[in-house]
This record gives sequence, C-alpha cells and structure tokens, in this order.
Amino acid sequence: MADAPRSAQRGVPRTLALELARVTERAAIAAARLRGKGDEKAADQAAVDAMRDELNTLPIQGTVVIGEGERDQAPMLFIGEKLGRGDGPEVDIAVDPLEGTTLCAKDMPGAIAVMAMAERGSLLAAPDVYMQKIAVGPGYRPGIVDLDASPTENIAALARAKGVDPQQITALILDRPRHAALVAEVRAAGAAVRLISDGDIAGIIFTASPEETGIDLYLGTGAAPEGVLAAAAMRCIGGQMQGRLILDTPDRRRRASEMGIADLDRKYDLTDLASGDVIVAATGVTDGALLRGVRFKTDRIQTETLVYRSEAGTVRRILGEHRRGLS
Repeated sequence: MADAPRSAQRGVPRTLALELARVTERAAIAAARLRGKGDEKAADQAAVDAMRDELNTLPIQGTVVIGEGERDQAPMLFIGEKLGRGDGPEVDIAVDPLEGTTLCAKDMPGAIAVMAMAERGSLLAAPDVYMQKIAVGPGYRPGIVDLDASPTENIAALARAKGVDPQQITALILDRPRHAALVAEVRAAGAAVRLISDGDIAGIIFTASPEETGIDLYLGTGAAPEGVLAAAAMRCIGGQMQGRLILDTPDRRRRASEMGIADLDRKYDLTDLASGDVIVAATGVTDGALLRGVRFKTDRIQTETLVYRSEAGTVRRILGEHRRGLS
C-alpha cells in the first residue's frame, strides 16, 4: 500500500474464502509432518512449497506484498512474486506459511499457517523490518490507545474505558530482551503481563475477544510483515491497531523508500495497514489457544481453520478431514 490515497477497488469474490482455507490447510499439513524434528528451515520450506503450489491453482492474478523475502530469493515466497492462474481478479497476497517456526520445530503450542488476500493495493507493502505495534479489541472509542502514549497512559485509558482498575488489565508482549523495560513499566502501572515466545499474529487477534482469551492489550515490537497480517485479521473481527516501522539504519530506510513508503516515520492505523475487502485464513499446525493443530489419523488428516472476511464481518471455523492420499 502506497502512502497516497487510492481510488475504490472492487471486492474479492467470496468464493475465494474457502479456497484460502485450502491453501493454509495444505501448508499446515506440510509443516506438521516436521513437528518436533528440530529443523525450523525444513518445516518452513515445506509450508512455503505447499502454499505456493496451492495458490497457483487459484483463479487470481496475485502479487505477494508480504512474503518471505524482499527480492527473488527462490524457493521462498518473495515480495513481488506473481501467483495464481492469471485469469481472475487482481489481488494483494500476504503470507506467513509457518508463523512460529521454532514452535513447530519444538512441537510447542501456537504454530499456524496464515495468509491474507485483499483487493489490489489494499495491503501495506512493508519491508522485512521491525514494527512497533499496539492493539485492542472492539467496543472502544477511536484512539483509546496510541503508540505515542506511554504504556502507563495506555493502560490507564483502557482501564477507565472498561470501568476497571489497571490491576484488571492484561497486556500480551513477546518475550524478548528488548521488551524488558516495557514489561517493567506495564507491571509498575498495575497491569498483568502475559509473555509469549512467538506468534504475535495470534497474540494481536487475542485482543478481539478478551472475555475468552484474558488479553486486553497487545504491546511491543515484532516483525512488520506479521503486523500487516494481524491488521488484516483485525479488519475482519474488529478492534484497533497502530503500527510504526522501525527504520533505524540507512539500509532499512532505503528499502522502505524503494517499496513506496514516503513518510518513514508514519504512524499507521488499522486501515492504513489493511484496507478494502480482506479475507484471512489461518490453520493450526500445533495445538494452541487459537487453533487445534493437525491430527494425523490412520486413514485421514484433521485440520482446524479460521476464515475471516472484512466485508461480511464473518468468522468461520472449519474442521477439515482429508484423505491421506490427497494431502
């Protein structure tokens, strides 16, 4: 997505929602065959290959805007790669064939295969850098939290809006050394912290249903591509999100400029990150709070997939059974 405004685009055909589920199912099954094997690269590559193969069967003219690399570094799904049969709508594609490569390699909870598809020009074409992120679920006035406010201020504002004490707010943060000061401030403000080792796409999605997940707020820095994918999901399920690219070296600023980003310090809101008609699909690879992992049975394979669509505001949970010979 360029920084300049765009003209209206036509929507993504709703029939593609089920097709996207098939894409993430296939990627998840491929990765799940390598669960617990200790080889992150092999699991990621298996998911990439399966996702590419399935995407190339779809009646779309797709361009990867969020992928596994910024140039043609085959065999990964790279930014700018063309996908699909070339006989359908022009669409943006954002992919994370295996979010949580370490989780899969160690057979730990929360690995998923996820992708988004949107009208052409609707997704921010973000370089593979870090992004500062903040997210809350639906039901609050616009701007209830803000990247430019301190964690203490955001927690206080959210607590007031919920009519609770800050002690009843829980923030989810990636467990990284860079977040040590952030974690300390959140706790000093009275809120609880839930730390996760990986998987901030799911972590941001958790804010949309705090009564079920116990998560009120997402804070911290993570990868920018995952930020765009998370924003695409939030467009479908409701909530607020802001992001700012961390372009702290000349090379990163150059790469961002080459991708059409004019304001390098811009604070992006939800519709800046993902606008237009958006479809998101995510399939569990390992068991987690969001999705159940792939189950290999004697004669079939079971999957669980979530499919979100912004235009209809729908969330569909699909339990799939696949004959082994077809997967």
